[in-house]
Amino acid sequence: MPRPRTHDPETVLDAAEHLAARAGPAAVTVRAVAAATGVSNGALYHTFASRQIVLARTWLRAAHRFLDLQRADIDRAVAATDPEDRVDAVLDAAEVPARLAMAHPDSARLLLVVDRAELLAGDLPPELAREIADTEKALLTALNRLARALWGRADRRAVATVTTCLVDLPTALLLRRDRLTDPLARAHLRAAVRAVLDLGPH
Repeated sequence: MPRPRTHDPETVLDAAEHLAARAGPAAVTVRAVAAATGVSNGALYHTFASRQIVLARTWLRAAHRFLDLQRADIDRAVAATDPEDRVDAVLDAAEVPARLAMAHPDSARLLLVVDRAELLAGDLPPELAREIADTEKALLTALNRLARALWGRADRRAVATVTTCLVDLPTALLLRRDRLTDPLARAHLRAAVRAVLDLGPH
């Protein structure tokens, strides 16, 4: 098997993601990533500067994959003129963790095992910390857009209801119980999200 090209950062991110998904974020060390990729320690430090930057870049790639999938569903919901089409788009958005797990299983697992506090710990460059914060803001913006599309409002109750549908319920039913590939769990999720939408934020 040929050795990976040392200047390909995607190879490094793939290895770091796999290590974190299998053994937790503490497993992502420069030495472990070097061993997994065949890239020298020096080359890794030259590209990423630190283990903390490798982990942050890996998390950002996974988060962007998630947001891209969810944004497409939210765009459908916002553009829909039929209320049932809008609800269907929200149900699909709630299932994004499962769909991400099908396309990028290590990315889905990484987002579960690495939290924000761990990302921002240590010596993280300010621009990278801002990029993480901007990614979190993008999720909040998407939730606000969806609340306005559903109920014409983006107050605290409306956004909290959307958050229940797209964050709390998928986390409880799919992620925390490790049921991302369970069809019954996904059916339960869709039923629960539909029930919350029927109640609304009132």
